[in-house]
Amino acid sequence: MSATTSTGATDTPPAEDPAGGELLPTAGARRTWAVLGEGVRATGWATPLALLTVLAGSGAGLVAPWVLGGMVDDISAGADLDAVLRSAGLIAAAAVVGGLLVGLGAWLVSRVGETVLARLRERVMDRVLHMPATRLERVRIGDLLSRVGDDVAVVTASIARTGPDVVIALATVVLTAAGMTALDWRLGLAGLCALPVYAMALRWYLPRSGSYYARERIAMGERSHAMMGALRGRGAVRAYRLEDEHEERVARRSRAARDITVEVFRLFTRFGSRLNGAECVGLTAVLVTGFWLVRGDLATVGMVTAAALYFHRLFGPMIFLVMNFNEVQSAGASLARLAGVVDLPQERDPGAEEGPAGSTVRVEGVTHSYGNGAPPALEDVTLEVAAGERVALVGASGAGKTTLAALVSGLRTPGRGTVYLGGVPLDELGERRVREHVYLVSQETHVFAGTLLEDLRLARADAQPADAERALEAVGALEWVRALPEGLDTVVGEGGHPLTAEQAQHLALARLVLADPDVAVLDEATAEAGSSGARRLERAAVAATAGRTTLVVAHRLTQAEAADRVVVMDRGRIVEQGPHAELVAAGGRYAALWRSWQGAPGPHTAAPSV
Repeated sequence: MSATTSTGATDTPPAEDPAGGELLPTAGARRTWAVLGEGVRATGWATPLALLTVLAGSGAGLVAPWVLGGMVDDISAGADLDAVLRSAGLIAAAAVVGGLLVGLGAWLVSRVGETVLARLRERVMDRVLHMPATRLERVRIGDLLSRVGDDVAVVTASIARTGPDVVIALATVVLTAAGMTALDWRLGLAGLCALPVYAMALRWYLPRSGSYYARERIAMGERSHAMMGALRGRGAVRAYRLEDEHEERVARRSRAARDITVEVFRLFTRFGSRLNGAECVGLTAVLVTGFWLVRGDLATVGMVTAAALYFHRLFGPMIFLVMNFNEVQSAGASLARLAGVVDLPQERDPGAEEGPAGSTVRVEGVTHSYGNGAPPALEDVTLEVAAGERVALVGASGAGKTTLAALVSGLRTPGRGTVYLGGVPLDELGERRVREHVYLVSQETHVFAGTLLEDLRLARADAQPADAERALEAVGALEWVRALPEGLDTVVGEGGHPLTAEQAQHLALARLVLADPDVAVLDEATAEAGSSGARRLERAAVAATAGRTTLVVAHRLTQAEAADRVVVMDRGRIVEQGPHAELVAAGGRYAALWRSWQGAPGPHTAAPSV
């Protein structure tokens, strides 16, 4: 579908990156857990059911060591073969039931995890898509892409691949420790001797690893930023022969990310050796304690055997947790970065009940600049567009035309001054109301995967095929749409039927007709279609905006000629305005532009950007 524009606190604040641009905030541990808890609670009974199933499956795994310990005592007491076979049958039955429950529990946990992540992704994308344009421009594109791409992928992989196994391993550890204590509290205490060693290992590892993983995610974001900068500016890179410089920049940031990853693995390996020491201490304590208990007739050989098997049963889950701790830590760092985006403040929408009184647009004393220290893009601009009037903005590149269009369409808020619609300031109307009355068509079009009808329904969700055809006919696009393999049902975008720049803008103008706004803003909406295509699109734009208050950022002076009034801008100010014929006769700046246009080599040759 062709995209056309219409209009919790975190513990770590946004930072200015030395490479340029603002980094989005990252949530602290408490807030990250809170965001995760919100998602889990939203699943209702699904989470308790998943946990109970996992606990039941892990509990079934306690049967085998207990029964084996009993078998040892029975055999020592001279039990017959039937008793041994009954014990073996009980172990087999518990294994089957435990396997089924563990499998079901893993599926339920995975389902809960995917649900929580899906809702988190939606919250992240909601915040990003509703981020004010001024804030979005300050954010480093690499950091933003890393969060909605790499971080989401890391958390998704962790939930899908290791999430269920981590929950099962934790449940096994807790229940196995309880089983050892149930055999004999002294054996349970002996097993707990491993805890201080585990605690010291974790105390050594956690403070060091957290910062490493956070640095790793930032390094990956910087690498993405360098790659995106080179790709987006590939034309200029080739023109100025900067390929080697950009390749070195990407390589340098890739090496930095690699070095941090190697450091993380080295740290993780040292952590694993400390946990092996904890296993050795714990098992030794259980066996020594069991020896003295058996010697003093305070426990049986079977009980000690069961306790040793229980403790040995911990090796698998603990090794799994250790071997995947780096992935869990990495997922935690990514989750904290996503939670930081979730907590971005939402712009308050006044949600005015009353709409504007008419479609008159008035810009009063507006001054606007981009960023601190930047020269003003607009300076003390005052302009009124009467209801139903068509006004064309012309001027050299950088004159402030697009900025003025963005302010009128509500995409930006002026630094000083006010924009009124029907006598009501836009900031009092709120974003929802502004979108109902003002529609912006820009020169930037992106074709998403979907049918043409779905593309048109971006403007009006309840539009029927007949409505879509009338809108297409109004802008002169119905003929080529009907010529497509499946007409309105033709799939376009990635993997679908390719559309030309002219066709994509035709759809954008047809959506404007469907939306039926009071005010239309066209920001160089014919610039990408070439000379012959631009003429057709100009006719389509006139048809789509007939009867509406219209502001046109003119790429071609034929658009200005067709307007009721022409406004000439220079360095953020209005320097001339009036009907086309009067401005040409006045012999001023617009007349000079018009003479230059008329002197172009041929009638279909595009003039320089105005």
